[in-house]
This record gives sequence, structure tokens and C-alpha cells, in this order.
Amino acid sequence: MKNDAGFKGGENKTADEKAKKRIDELTDTLNYHNYRYYMLEDPVISDFEFDKLARELAYLENKYPQYVRQDSPSKRVGGAVSEKFGQVKHKVPMLSLDNAYSREEVLEFDAKIKRFLGYAAAENIDYECELKFDGLAVEIVYKNGILVQGSTRGDGITGEDVTANLRTINTLPLKLLKDIDYIEVRGEVLMDKRAFKSLNEERLKEGLSLFANPRNAASGSIRQLDPEITRKRNLVMFAYGIGDYYIKNDDVFNTQFEMMNFLKTAGININKNIKVVNGISGAVSFFDDIAEKRESLPFEIDGIVIKINDIKLQKELGEISKSPRWAIAYKFSAKQEVSDIIDIEVSVGRTGILTPVAILKPVNIGGVIVRRATLHNQDEIDKKNINIGDKVLVERSGDVIPEVVKVISKGKEKEDGAFKLPPVCPCCGSPVVIDGAAHRCMNELACPCQIKGAIVHFASKRAMDIEGLGEKIVDKLAKKGLIKNVADIYYLKRGDLSGLEGFGEKSEKNLFNSIEKSKNISYDRFIYALGIRHVGEHIADLLVKYFGSLDGIKKADVEELSSKFGIGEEIGRSIYNFFRLDSNIAVIERLFQAGVSPYTYTIDTSKKVKNDAVYGKSFIFTGTLNGFTRGEAEDIVKAAGGIVEKTVKKKLDYVVVGSEPGSKYDKAVKLKLNIIGEEEFKSLIKK
Repeated sequence: MKNDAGFKGGENKTADEKAKKRIDELTDTLNYHNYRYYMLEDPVISDFEFDKLARELAYLENKYPQYVRQDSPSKRVGGAVSEKFGQVKHKVPMLSLDNAYSREEVLEFDAKIKRFLGYAAAENIDYECELKFDGLAVEIVYKNGILVQGSTRGDGITGEDVTANLRTINTLPLKLLKDIDYIEVRGEVLMDKRAFKSLNEERLKEGLSLFANPRNAASGSIRQLDPEITRKRNLVMFAYGIGDYYIKNDDVFNTQFEMMNFLKTAGININKNIKVVNGISGAVSFFDDIAEKRESLPFEIDGIVIKINDIKLQKELGEISKSPRWAIAYKFSAKQEVSDIIDIEVSVGRTGILTPVAILKPVNIGGVIVRRATLHNQDEIDKKNINIGDKVLVERSGDVIPEVVKVISKGKEKEDGAFKLPPVCPCCGSPVVIDGAAHRCMNELACPCQIKGAIVHFASKRAMDIEGLGEKIVDKLAKKGLIKNVADIYYLKRGDLSGLEGFGEKSEKNLFNSIEKSKNISYDRFIYALGIRHVGEHIADLLVKYFGSLDGIKKADVEELSSKFGIGEEIGRSIYNFFRLDSNIAVIERLFQAGVSPYTYTIDTSKKVKNDAVYGKSFIFTGTLNGFTRGEAEDIVKAAGGIVEKTVKKKLDYVVVGSEPGSKYDKAVKLKLNIIGEEEFKSLIKK
């Protein structure tokens, strides 16, 4: 028994040793691959292989918890929920920076440094320039290369212990790549623009308060009591410096630039936009370059940081109160400001969507006086609880239209309510319908605010095909008051266009000929031309095939319109609402009175009608036909016993060519196939 027990004990010891060795190997391997993936953006194994190794480590750590290392990648995922954050006193105070908002202030910063150091005014100093991220300042302590503590800046002397949350940031190594006894790494925790937008969209859906900016979101994420929430926020940390440290070779860096590269080689994330310049003019040029790139950067920045590059000079210059003499933040003009909503105007776009716009008490944002800001739609207004009289945070970003980010305080007279969009169109007085997130005027054919877009669509090639009636001409005709809805096109008279720029006798004649020709059009194209919301060419074709004419469509209810083709209630209701509006019906009646006479083919494709000219023959179509749609032509061939092909082949009987044919026509010419036009095709089917 003794010998057996001893043998078993030996086996356990061997297994334990193997487990510890394998846990160490997996921990080092996974940390290395995390570094390659998140820091270098150059993975060398697949996600599947990484997950496989991670699962093996999790299994061994669960079985042998005594061998779990402090830098294990499994510790990145949130652990127990803390009741409160502890306090951490910084060994070296985390100072803030003085700010400069003009070149004059930056030049004065340079002059002060030279005076302090006894340099001549013409003498240049080397500066290291970095981006000034708009994030949360933190300090991460490493002992023997292992992350042991993380804290916020706090008041500069004492910060909050957020170690568990900082461990969840993938760009923050749990173990350094260098053998460093002790180091305090300082940096900014950030949330990128895309993640910030997604987070606020989710909060809107859940009815939660919005973060004002990415910095606010990053700060809130780091201060979560549950590290698992922090982990899901996809934060990033960029280092900008060092607090206290002890490194065996104390002369590893002599300049700020060398310090940053030292951190990089140790596995700490630094931003690539770092540059050493000679003289303050170089720093100003760096600022100008970054200002141009600002909007394209994935993270929010609020300027650049200019630092003396020589660390010995930094120490000589020292600090003033709570900021160093040797560095300054050269900041951009503000992108956000607080203003008051004086009024809310509702505009109607070309597609009938009502857009609320806040009229603001004028405020300077980024050097531009802002008087208006978009409120997007009723959902946004309700979620943010916006109304006239509110004090709001307004943001202007690049060339984007200013928008109201959130309410700072409610107006006295309307404490609880949110502004409501009107039930009728402010442009034409027609009823407004709710279309998804949009409030929409359905008076597509006669609403003055929608008319230009409606006419351009009506006259387009795939609709009524009125050549010469493009956007620029429509704009001129509308401005002159010659057309107020699509029916007015057919009531234009010779001479109405005289004096219009770009119109001579010939162009006027061509336009009237095109208008006259458009009166004889297939019914599906006519319905498509009406611009009914959600009704494209295919649905227009289905409506004609089932209902035959407008009378049938007008009489159908929402259920019948939706169920027959599987198009859904949203489209069915859009069609139904369109034909319930008297103004739309009036415009259609005027079109018919003007001579517009749509026609339709009544084809029963379930029955084969033998036609010797078509029966058994193969056809292919290319280009646009005037008399019917491609689908109608193909149905006619099928009903007469013909075969419709989709690709050009040597044994095709007929290649039917319309206007503007494509590559099928070119191939047919090369193969010397039987090419016919639309009139010849009509002759065939008449037989």
C-alpha cells in the first residue's frame, strides 16, 4: 500500500508539473497572439486556433487554479461586481496641461521656455508632438512586468482603483514584453467614434440617457461596477508618458520620443501620429496637418500636445502648480456648445418626409455661428425629450449639419412634454402618415415641397420617358410657375418656354414631341411614374396584372393589396393611402383629361395559344422596349408557346433589340444571329 501510495503521489506530482508548464506555455502564447492581433494588427494564427488554445487554458485553470497567473488572458473578462472603488494615491502627481487656443499663445509658450532656459529668441528647440485624445486619463502600474493596478487621474493626487475594468481593455497588456522591475504607464482610455455611435443608439432604444461625447462614454465605461459591461464597450488605451519607474538600465531613454518608442517595444499601445520637430513653427505645422485629418481619424481628438523632447530639459523646467512648464495642449475650437431652443420648424423634403429643425439662440461652435440644428425625427425628439425652450447641448462635426445631442435642462413652461410633429403637412395641409421612423406627406403629386422630385421621377426614362425634362429644366419651369404638379406637363403650350435659358425653337419642339409620345404608355409604367411610395417597376407590373387598371387598385383594401403578392402590409398601406388622397386622384384625372391613355396587355400565361411564328421558337431581349416592359414581352412569348432564354446562344431564333441594348446585342452581332426590332416583334405576336 505504501509503495502504491507513493507511486500515485509521484504520478500526481508529475501531472501537476505538466499542468503548470502547459498553463505557462498557453498564457505566454495567448498573450503574444493578443499583442499581434490588437497592437500590431498582424495576427499569425486564425481565430479558431486562438479560441482552441483559450479553451484549453480555461480547462486547465479551472482544474489547477493554484497555477493561474496574474497575466492570464482569462482575467480580461469581468469578474465579481465591486460595491465601490477604492482610492489610489499616485506616487508622482498626474498633472494636467495648460491650454492654448491660438498660434500667438503657442508662440508665447515657446518664448517663455527660452527665457527660462536662457536661450536666444532665434534658437530652435526640439519638440515632440502628439495627438491630444479626448478620453479618460489613467495610470497603470506594472511590477516585474505584470499589471498589478490601474487607476483614474482623479484630482491628480488620488484616483479611483479601476484595475478590474482596465484589465478588460485588449490594447492594454497584462504582461510587458520587457523585463521591467517597476513602471507607472500613463495614457488615455478612449472609445472610437463608431462604437460611441452604436452605444448611444442602443441607449436610445432602451430609453437610457445619452453620453454627450466619446470621452463621456469612455469615462462612464471605466467607472462601471461590473467589469463585464466595460469589456463589452470595446475601449482602447493609448499611452502618453510615464510616472515613477525603476529600470535596471536607467539610461534607456533620454528624450520623450525615445520614451514613447521604449513603451512600444515593451508592448504598450501608442498612437502612430507622433513627430519630433525642430522649432515651434514645426509644431504649428503639425497642428495644421492634424486639423485637416481630424474628421477622418477613428477617435475624437481635441488638439495636439507639444512637449519638450529632451527629458533633461523637462526636469530643468519643472512644474507650475498643477501643470508642467515643458508641455502645452494646443486645442481646436470647441465642437460642442450649450444653447437654447427658441423655436422648432418643420420642413418637408422632396420625398414628403417631415424634418424637425431646432431654431437656436446663436452660438459659436468651432468658429462658426450656429443658428439651426437638426432634430432628425419624432422618435429622436421623444427619446431625448426635446421641446421649445429647452437648454441643449449642440454638436457640429466637420461639414455635418449641427445636431442636438441632449437636453441639459427643460424649459420652465414645458417641463415634461416633447415637441410633436403636426398631423397635417405644413406645406400643403394634407394628412401626414407614419412611415416607419418617418412622418410623411402622401400628397406626392401635388405637394409644393415635393413637386420637383415628383416631376423628375414622372418624366424619367423608365417611367413616362419624357426626354428633355430633366432636373434643371423642371427647376426652371417650377420657378416660373409653369408646372405645379405632374399633370401640368400636358397643359404646357407652345411659347410657354420662350425666354427660358437653354430653350430654343428646336429644343422646345423636341420636348413637346416627347410629351405627346409619352401619352401612349403601358399601364405598369404609368403607375410606376406616379411615384407611389415603395412601388417600383416590379410591383407596378404585379398591380396591373392582377387589378387590370387604376379602378381595381383604388377599390382594393390594404389586406387585398398586401396579400395577393406577398409584398407586406407596409407597401399595401402605402398604395392604399395614396389613392385615398383626393388631391392625388385629381391629378390623375387631369392626366387622363389631357390625353394620357395607358394601355395594358391581358395575358393568361396558364394557357398556351399556338402561334406558328412564335411556338417552339427561342427569344432573348436586350435594351428598352417602348410598347411594353421586358416582363410583358417575355410573358407574351411564353403564352404563345415560345421559349425565353437568358443568355445568348448560337441556336437562338430571335434577338429582340430595344433602345440602348447591352452586351447581348454585341455578342449576337458577332454570332450573326437573327436580330429584329420591336416592330418586327409586334408583327410576330400579332400572327
